[in-house]
Amino acid sequence: MMQTILYMFTYPFIVRAFVVGILVSLCASLLGTSLVLKRYSMIGDGLSHVGFAALTIAYPLGVSPLYVSIPICVATAFFLLQIEDSAKIKGDAATALMCSSALAIGVMVISLTTGMNTDVCNYMFGSILAMSGMDVWISVILSIIVLLLYGMFYHRIFAVTFDENFAKATGIHTKRYNMIIASLTAVTVVLGMRMMGTLLISSLIVFPSITAMRVCRTFQSTVLVSAVLSVLCFVAGMIFSYIYPVPTGACIVIINILVFAVFSFWNMFADRFYGRSG
Repeated sequence: MMQTILYMFTYPFIVRAFVVGILVSLCASLLGTSLVLKRYSMIGDGLSHVGFAALTIAYPLGVSPLYVSIPICVATAFFLLQIEDSAKIKGDAATALMCSSALAIGVMVISLTTGMNTDVCNYMFGSILAMSGMDVWISVILSIIVLLLYGMFYHRIFAVTFDENFAKATGIHTKRYNMIIASLTAVTVVLGMRMMGTLLISSLIVFPSITAMRVCRTFQSTVLVSAVLSVLCFVAGMIFSYIYPVPTGACIVIINILVFAVFSFWNMFADRFYGRSG
């Protein structure tokens, strides 16, 4: 088993997949904690569908999907937050409308242009091993930028996440930091689409955070445990999908589900026998 695992790292494309996957997993888990606590967790699903529509437009034009998807997803994230602020349409309803509309546009564009080819399927269901060299470099650079910006604004993001009204009263420009969270999420979603696919990318944002919340009671510990779990689940999913012929994205999600179940049972056990909930 160990020899097989070591042998897989002799393939350059697998090494690239691990580097990009670990960085994207870190970005998704860090942002996921804030999104879950702010009840914005479904924004990842909405943005992934928008990203799918954007890439269906990019392929007929002969443009790299990342160049089209990222600015469109960032603009969509701003739009969703503006709707939330106006309170005319609730955030979950706006996300649902965005999902169905973007998916319909994407399917229509596909039917009129390239058809359901291999590249489109890779983005829908994930194929991290099919990333080109340019995709890898772009993903690494943008992931590092997301991590640096998150670290730079960590305290502001913490304040906006837990008590937005209090943060506003203390002089923090809450709308600006909500936009930063949305922008970083949009970039992470687009980068993760190649790895997990548009149908599964939201799980990379949600599962590690809600799993960590089973045993953690502070924001910092939740963020750290979420990051560790996200990376470990990704690595385990990659190894399992290499040993057995199963899709990488689905494998990562299933491992996340199993880890969530284990943490949930432990939380129930600790609450019953030790009189605590974590």
